[in-house]
Amino acid sequence: MAKTPYQPPEQSKLGQLIDSVFLLVLVIAALFAPVYFGLAGGGKTTLDIPEKTWAGLGQNATMQAQWEKLGFTPESAHDMIATRFDYSFSLPALAVTALVVIAYFLIVFRWSAKEYKDVISERFDR
Repeated sequence: MAKTPYQPPEQSKLGQLIDSVFLLVLVIAALFAPVYFGLAGGGKTTLDIPEKTWAGLGQNATMQAQWEKLGFTPESAHDMIATRFDYSFSLPALAVTALVVIAYFLIVFRWSAKEYKDVISERFDR
């Protein structure tokens, strides 16, 4: 008996369109959900620097020259130098994120293993 090559099931064009739109919505939701729930970005902190001089702002001669080449004075550069990004993070949030990513990969691995076994059994178990 001749073996026929495996033919995977075909998906309709409408099914492909629905899958593509669904995945696009999921990607957009994944990108904007942290922003919507206030989880993205720790924000900014502003240092209290009362002296608005280059030395008071912690700038050396080389830094001062570069600021001046860009057209800044100590007063105009004060807000940019004093404002810093806040890189603090929450350890529980990091742990939850790690658990979600690990769970996702375990689920994908299990589904892939099941589908792989189904294809092998369909192809070779006759």
